[in-house]
Amino acid sequence: MDARNPVSTPSPGLRKTHKLEHRPPFDAVVLMLQGGGALGAYQAGVYEALAEAGLHPDWVAGISIGGINSAIIAGNPREQRVAKLREFWELISRSPFGFDGDFGLPAKGDAARAFAQRISSGTASMLGVPGFYAPRIPSVFFQPPGTIEATSFYDTSLLKATLERVVDFDLVNSDKHDIRLSLGSVNVRTGQLVYFDTTTDVIRPEHVMASGALPPGFPAVEIDGQYYLDGGVVSNTPLEWMAKQLVEAKGRMPDVLAFQVDLWAAPGAFPRDLQEVMTRMKEILNSSRTSYRTQGYREINHVTSTLARFFDQLPEELKQGEDAKYLMSLARKCVHHLVNLVYRPKTPESASKEDEFSRRSMEDRWLAGYHDTVYALRHPEVLERAAGCEAGIFIFDFVKDES
Repeated sequence: MDARNPVSTPSPGLRKTHKLEHRPPFDAVVLMLQGGGALGAYQAGVYEALAEAGLHPDWVAGISIGGINSAIIAGNPREQRVAKLREFWELISRSPFGFDGDFGLPAKGDAARAFAQRISSGTASMLGVPGFYAPRIPSVFFQPPGTIEATSFYDTSLLKATLERVVDFDLVNSDKHDIRLSLGSVNVRTGQLVYFDTTTDVIRPEHVMASGALPPGFPAVEIDGQYYLDGGVVSNTPLEWMAKQLVEAKGRMPDVLAFQVDLWAAPGAFPRDLQEVMTRMKEILNSSRTSYRTQGYREINHVTSTLARFFDQLPEELKQGEDAKYLMSLARKCVHHLVNLVYRPKTPESASKEDEFSRRSMEDRWLAGYHDTVYALRHPEVLERAAGCEAGIFIFDFVKDES
């Protein structure tokens, strides 16, 4: 089932979510965070709204910048998570020239804003981002072949120190912690997408860095003798991993309320110039897997719930064969709500928007994520199970009506 609703523009004064009176009737709340560089501030706003509503995730899965945000969320007590997200995003959006808005430009309007964004992304390209990455000196072109320094334009050692500051890795790996963390990455040699997960791995800063090691900007990260790159090289959404884990879980498949936060919108206008062509290409490349994975998620849920209903009607003698036992092991009765939250900028952004770390853009994206989530949570059908529904998947897409 799809529930499509037009997004209304939130009031500029809207800044508080009504706290839910009780936890929604689901076994688990899941938060899935996509990659997208500087656009990831949108995810921080999403989490702030969820936290204010009392919707604390039981499981957070991320890729690239989504992996960094996920680690910050999982690596702090509930009451400190928003503050630590804020600390991280204010650090990396700090201008090296001391300008936190539009670089001191006197002109206003979309044209001036676009120019300021180009300055910001250009500055990040030339000088790096505070607490995140810095250009290699000497340049990658002068590094000895075969060294890790010869494989990327930037050095990400700054990020390790930042992660150790904003993430409590002892808490992440504690058996008593109340949140599961999954980080998507790609094994360089095998080309396979892998997930580092607190149920199977001891998560260190290197695992988070590997999830965001997007080439050729960032170098692969070595973990236990293997090298890993950004999970977005294969798929920019953790949805398939989450679905696979739920299907393979022993016992009853849990009822899940999942929030999938995408930083790239698949629908878009036809480009008018070369820069818009580049922007549109990136949006399509980074969002293409989302709809595909969502459809697969729907089909998996349909198959498992259909099998459950089918075996309820079979006599016991037809459930004894090996084939029947195998199919019965896949049968699940569960209800899943998947809420898609997608960053859609209100004004055009450049082809390098994922490298545009200015303070103003960070604040705008954070607020957009906050408002979009507040709006979604105001729809009771998102948080309430349909009466009498034992199994099924309900997908909620809150998109603007462009007609």
